[in-house]
Amino acid sequence: MSTGKVDAAIVGSGASGSLLAAKLAQTGKKVLVLEAGPERRASDLYSSQLWARRLKWSGPRVESVGKHPINVVFGHGWGTGGSALHHYACWFRLHPEDFEMRSRFGAGLDWPISYDALGPFYDRIQTEVGVSGDREQEVWRPPGAPYPMPPLKIFAQGRVIARGFQKLGLRTAPLPLAINSVEYHGRPPCAYEGWCDAGCPLLALANPLAVYLSQARAAGAEIAHHAYVTRVLTNEKGDRATGVEFFDARGERRVEEARLVILASSALQNPRILLNSATSRHSSGLANASGLVGKFMMTHIAGNAFGLFKERTENYLGVTGGQLVSQENYAKDPRKGYLGSSQWLIANALKPNDLLGIANARPDLFGDALHKFLATASQHLATMTFVGENLPRRENQLTLSREKDRFGFPLAHITHEFSSDDLKCFEAGMRQGKAIMKAAGAYEAWSSGPVSMHALGGTIMGKDAASSVVNSYGQTHEVSNLFVAGPGIFPTSGAVNPTFTIHAAALRAADYVVARWSSLT
Repeated sequence: MSTGKVDAAIVGSGASGSLLAAKLAQTGKKVLVLEAGPERRASDLYSSQLWARRLKWSGPRVESVGKHPINVVFGHGWGTGGSALHHYACWFRLHPEDFEMRSRFGAGLDWPISYDALGPFYDRIQTEVGVSGDREQEVWRPPGAPYPMPPLKIFAQGRVIARGFQKLGLRTAPLPLAINSVEYHGRPPCAYEGWCDAGCPLLALANPLAVYLSQARAAGAEIAHHAYVTRVLTNEKGDRATGVEFFDARGERRVEEARLVILASSALQNPRILLNSATSRHSSGLANASGLVGKFMMTHIAGNAFGLFKERTENYLGVTGGQLVSQENYAKDPRKGYLGSSQWLIANALKPNDLLGIANARPDLFGDALHKFLATASQHLATMTFVGENLPRRENQLTLSREKDRFGFPLAHITHEFSSDDLKCFEAGMRQGKAIMKAAGAYEAWSSGPVSMHALGGTIMGKDAASSVVNSYGQTHEVSNLFVAGPGIFPTSGAVNPTFTIHAAALRAADYVVARWSSLT
């Protein structure tokens, strides 16, 4: 672990933290990444759902309440690589309209940048990381370079469900995935065994171990594990970050001085750290003069459609995220009766625990019927995942709890409720999903209730200090050498998995920091 002052202290080793560490270290900066969880290596990853649970959030308790609480375990990580270590690698671009919600539709928020500002960074990232897909078939995709690799294979489950889309006049395309379909940059192609959520020991999936953490280490960056950051420290004036306070593996308080501080932990922990960094100069929390730290917390409203077929679906083959995508319902058209986008991730690979979870969600299945269902579903079930937009609302927020962690710092307390538009979008999706399964030939079709997927917002970007926490580069308005990275800076959620955009925004921020290093530090 570093002793003495570093150039950059980066909190978190996930998607954005690993990229920023690599890019800064490659310019000769002394970089320390502080990771709260344990160290993970590729050799630690096993194709096991029991193992997969160890990669999920195991940090301080997060109080998640409200009518529709945000899931704080499933989509978050603990240890090297954060949640990106077990992410499904569904890599989509946000659409131009996602950046212009308020100006186009009079609801939600606008980003301070347009799609065109982020487009070149999507292109650069997909080349650096490697994305498999087919731009021509993906007719809804915004402009940009073609994917560097062809699509992954389509198996029986994908072909069966696609039949239903075709019969209803709906288009599908190969799912764009940050998973190698062929060898890429020295990394092997996918083995199609469907254990992506347990981490990919082959490193065919572009998780932080496979790409940016290895680059960061090669360039001299240091990663400190069991380094639990509690506060960002500032100078007496409160206008400059001087470093971070953290507790090490022995529970001892430490201070790491830094010329630049980047919070890249998660949308659940970055606001908590800022609020816990309150001082006499920042009585309501650091970078919180607007009162918006922790506000506009978002997720995605998600669910599944299921079908049982007489033919075998080979649902154990492929990748966890799916084989195909349909964004036929992505356009935000108020004539639908709601405002919001959605997409289908088609033919998710299923494992034994998945089948048990699907069965347990049906109270009509018990005894002999349950055993029969599991035997049938293992060979004949097909499923697809609905991802819907969550409109930004100020009342969906993260505040500090009365309860504290073992070091005496308040825990995160999140209140969340889906809007009527979100719920109408979901209900329309579930009706469509069952119709698609029936059209595909399912003799039984059903759908799930709504759940949350991903966490976004809480440190939103904007054009001015009164209406946002950070600018378009993640630089806090109040403290010029303090940055925030990750999905927490998104003002809207869109209806696509956020990891591609997290990387693109982090790359844009890295260019900004490198170009202005002398003035920032």
